[in-house]
Amino acid sequence: MTADSSAPSNLSSREERLRARLEARFAPLELVIEDESHFHAGHAGAAGGQSHYRVRIVAEAFRGVAPVARHRLVYAAVGDMLQTDIHALAIDASPPHLETGKS
Repeated sequence: MTADSSAPSNLSSREERLRARLEARFAPLELVIEDESHFHAGHAGAAGGQSHYRVRIVAEAFRGVAPVARHRLVYAAVGDMLQTDIHALAIDASPPHLETGKS
């Protein structure tokens, strides 16, 4: 299986950069990025043009890695975007399940 290619083609350049960084770093079997900024209209982070995202990522790189360490790996991969483009990032990062070979 490859990264989720069903994402809409009208992605923001911010979302495209986020996707590119995560794909380059983790070669995920599944990657779903949801822009949740509309839930935060009027919020201080939204007012500054920064976005709120939810990421679900399934990658072999997370096998044997504790959940908090998985989050740190994702934060490291997107690094400077957290300073300039992303106000909030909710992360669900996991390895593929062994029994089915799927996430």
